[in-house]
Order: sequence, then structure tokens, then C-alpha cells
Amino acid sequence: MAFKLDAKIPAGALAEKWSNHKAAIKVVSPANKRKLDIIIVGTGLGGASAAASLGEMGYNVKVFCIQDSPRRAHSIAAQGGINAAKNYQNDNDSVYRLFYDTIKGGDYRAREANVYRLAEVSNLIIDQCVAQGVPFAREYGGLLANRSFGGAQVSRTFYARGQTGQQLLLGAYAALNKEIAAGSVKSYPRHEMLDIVVEEGEARGIIARNLVTGEIERHGAHAVVIATGGYGNVFFLSTNAMASNGSAAFQCYRKGAGFANPCFTQIHPTCIPVHGDQQSKLTLMSESLRNDGRIWVPKKIEDVKAIRSGAKKPSDIAEEDRDYYLERRYPAFGNLVPRDVASRAAKERCDAGFGVNETGLAVFLDFKTAIERLGKE
Repeated sequence: MAFKLDAKIPAGALAEKWSNHKAAIKVVSPANKRKLDIIIVGTGLGGASAAASLGEMGYNVKVFCIQDSPRRAHSIAAQGGINAAKNYQNDNDSVYRLFYDTIKGGDYRAREANVYRLAEVSNLIIDQCVAQGVPFAREYGGLLANRSFGGAQVSRTFYARGQTGQQLLLGAYAALNKEIAAGSVKSYPRHEMLDIVVEEGEARGIIARNLVTGEIERHGAHAVVIATGGYGNVFFLSTNAMASNGSAAFQCYRKGAGFANPCFTQIHPTCIPVHGDQQSKLTLMSESLRNDGRIWVPKKIEDVKAIRSGAKKPSDIAEEDRDYYLERRYPAFGNLVPRDVASRAAKERCDAGFGVNETGLAVFLDFKTAIERLGKE
């Protein structure tokens, strides 16, 4: 049977697709929800929120995670912030602008209808997180604060210092725990999904291994939600946790799910450079550092060689001899270009021989001007 890729995107104009779909969709009555079982695999921001919400609606939910606890999901590692088109800064943000920036930031490879839906619900997601108690940064008067971020010319990023993912996950985890205590959600930590049970083209359950006892367990349901996150560890060097492997995605692929090019993996331009051959993990600095940091390499090859040999320090390079290449190439965005653009531009400079550090595979992120503007003695 030939594979047919069907994203099940509703028909109609882009801005009306999901509103029309929600208005016409069949709903399940509260009495019938109690008769339906749902399995959710993964307890990151997607899985934990889905489990908590579906449990609160009245469904019988089983939630599985490979970690010791749902709050150890890798969403906890996100740092910089979460975007929404609330236009609190009155800088002309809108749902369409968030949609456009996201499509552009994804190199025009994302599904337009799905990204538009993301932009549409972004404001409600912030409201949900606030209701769950996420301690977003606030202005002095109490309003939620926003900061700039890569890929946007407006300030739309809601944040909690450099721990946004951790605070968001703790909020979702608290909501999940409320439903576990109420009995609507049953939690299975330390369980790895080994296979998906498919009947007549529909996922109806999973086979899981209890990682404590080693037992193989089978769990049936009326629907299965896969929220297992990324697979960064298919690459040797990654900022992902070791449990962010490709096993769950591959089980879905084996059972007939579509799988795009696995090389479409996010590259972070604010990753601390590799320091040796024995390194097994990469360290990520918050991308919010690009708000105030200016990225540069020396203009002259002799300066590059002097820095690499230790004859010169970066601070010895005169301002006129520094190439702030993102500001030069992309004056409208400067250092806040989308992360893939920033990463490719850094690679281009390194390939051309202007990379710094011992490896020649790094660029400088400089806070001199921000410190002069905002710093104290």
C-alpha cells in the first residue's frame, strides 16, 4: 500500500481554517468522556499539559515517561523565553506577524496552517501558564514583561530569567499532579515505549518496559498521543539530555508514521564551543544573550592568528578592526536574526578562516556596549 502523507489540515482560508474546524468538529459529552481511555507518551510541556487538560476534561489518562519523574523531561532545559503576539510593548505585533516570523525563522519549511494555529493560540498559552503559577518576569507595575529575541523585530518573548523552560515545566507538572491526585491521570514514570499497537490504521495502545523491574507491559487505549520530544542524540555532540534519543520516533516510523529528514535539527548559535576531543556534551547559553551581545570576528587574518596563538587578547582588537558580520549583513535584524541564519553565518566566517578560539570554529559574543550602557562599576 503506497504511503500517503496527509497532515489533516482543514480546508479554507489560512486565517479561518482552525476557527471553522473548531466550530464544526464533533464533541464528546461529559458522560462519554469518562468511558474513553487516552495514553500519552512523554511529560514535557506538550505531554504534561495534554495529560492535565484531558484529565480535567474527564477522560481516563495514562501518562508515560522515560525519566525518573515527569519534571525531569527535557523541556526543563529551555532558557530564553516563549513567544506570544500580545503586543504588550505596543510595537505593532500581531498574530500574522508572529506567524510570518515563525515561517521565516523555520526557513519556509514548516506547514503554514499549523504555524498559523500556533500563532493564534500563543496568547492563550501565556494565560494558561500564568494561571498555572509560572513566575514570568513582570514590569514594576505588575504587567508581564517582554524582551527581544532572535528572529523578531518586536519584543514578544515572555521569560522567567534564564530558566523559562524549567518554570513552565513546573507549572505544567503542578497541573498534572493535581489530576494524578484526583485520579483522572495515572502516571507511569521510568517506562520506555518499545512499540505502538496499531489496529486498522489507528494507534490503540503501547508496549512499554518498566525500567525498574525490566518487565514488559502492555497498555490499551482509544487514542495514543506521542509527545516524546526531540532526538538530538542521534548526533554525537548535542545539548540534549541522553534520554533525548531517537527510540520513540523510530517506533512511530516503523509503524507507518511519516518522518521528515532527521537532519532538520535545530542549531543553536549561542552554544559554548567544544573544548576537547573527549567532550561528550555541549553547553548551551541562553539565546536571550543575543539581545545585548554583539557577535564579531576580526577583520584581519593576522589578528585572527594573533588571537589563536595567544599573542593578542580579543580586547586588544580595535573597534574599526572588528567585523560585526550579522549587523553588516542583516542591518534590520542585526544580532537578532533567526538562529539558523546566525549559525550559518558563523560557519561561513569560520570556513573563510576568520574563526577564533584554539579550534578556529568559534566567534565572539561581546557584551562591551551593553555593559557600558547598563552596567555598574
